[in-house]
Amino acid sequence: MEQALLVKIGGSLKEAGELLDEISAYPGPLVLVHGGGPRIADWLNRMGFETHFHRGLRITPPEQMEVVEMVLTTLGKYLAEGLSRRGRPSIALTGRDAGLLEAQPLDPLLGRVGEVTAVHTQVIHKLLQAGLTPLIAPIGLDAQGPLNINADTAAGAIAGALHLPAIFLTDVVGVLREAKDPSSRFPQLNPAQVQALIQEGTISGGMIPKVEAALNALHKGAPWAAIAKGTQGILQQVLEGSAGTRVVGG
Repeated sequence: MEQALLVKIGGSLKEAGELLDEISAYPGPLVLVHGGGPRIADWLNRMGFETHFHRGLRITPPEQMEVVEMVLTTLGKYLAEGLSRRGRPSIALTGRDAGLLEAQPLDPLLGRVGEVTAVHTQVIHKLLQAGLTPLIAPIGLDAQGPLNINADTAAGAIAGALHLPAIFLTDVVGVLREAKDPSSRFPQLNPAQVQALIQEGTISGGMIPKVEAALNALHKGAPWAAIAKGTQGILQQVLEGSAGTRVVGG
């Protein structure tokens, strides 16, 4: 049987068709986690809300949370429909469904932004057993209601709870020794090597949160995590080690 994987996909719909083609063609079980940053920003702007960030995270006041949840839920339904039409029957979920993601507020400065405290995996296992692909929007739940969770960290927590490898699909081919040279890709790194590359400045800017997401997945219990560009055949290539950067323990 093909390796079961957790795959984190971005929230952009610009290249959604190609990405859905790739995901739907994978022969093994998949659990998908999706973001939605650009669409959330667009809708908040349409509704007259200003968007502010703190340490890279979107400040989400309670009055904006309903918009965030609306956008992520609708996007999940759209992506699930696209996969189902391509022959991979999919169900869009958020952390509200069956109490999937318990969470707690991350920082009072961030408003309704949270971190995952528990993943109740029963519903995921039941969907997989039924031949369905779960597609999860990163909305968590605490006693006060929904919390907006960074999609990368949510993916790491879910991968860890399921003990699945996590593949973070992004717009770069992996961690590079030389930023402009795709041939300088690191095929594999361990946490100590990642920290050293951050210290020396080789890993910088937008790559830092990506490797931190991979390290978080390992910390939560994933056997390995990878950062790769969402191109045709990428999942199989990551499994073979011919694409992306795999982050492993040790």
